[in-house]
Amino acid sequence: MAVLEGERLMVPYLFLGFAAMLLATALMVILHKHPVTSALFLVLSFSSLAGIYLLLQAEFVGMVQIIVYAGAIMVLFLFVIMYLNLPHDVEKGAQIAVRRGIGWMVGALLLLFAGLIAKKGWVAGPMASAPADFSGGNAAAIGRVLYSRFLFPFEITSILLLVAMVGAIVMAKGRPASPEGEAE
Repeated sequence: MAVLEGERLMVPYLFLGFAAMLLATALMVILHKHPVTSALFLVLSFSSLAGIYLLLQAEFVGMVQIIVYAGAIMVLFLFVIMYLNLPHDVEKGAQIAVRRGIGWMVGALLLLFAGLIAKKGWVAGPMASAPADFSGGNAAAIGRVLYSRFLFPFEITSILLLVAMVGAIVMAKGRPASPEGEAE
């Protein structure tokens, strides 16, 4: 029992550690000038978010965060960044000042809205309805809800992904080879 009590006392410190790492790496994504390094900081940001999900006992969502976002999506991002091989921005002092000014105004506006939300006590998301059945664990509960209440959106998403895969294959194949002797 003492071990469980010690683990329970450690959760807030782990949360603060993951949250601090998430904020620091998210800032490094924005502030770093090299795009590959920014993408690697984004991987660390996704990983710390997965740690927060694990602390919230949402194991399935945490593992999906690691596998899908920190894995597959970031490989795609890095591939595109390296494929494009973008040169450095060539901007004058006025362009940089305008971009920074807009960024600071948007940041201040977001902080103002966050303060208003915290003051009013608003809650994000729908109101709680019937309690979920977690008898088989988180993955089983997600599966029951996904294949019952959200079956239609799930099927539409799968059809959309199938169309995207077929489109990617058609685009990758390119045009058929022109017969010899014809001018292009």
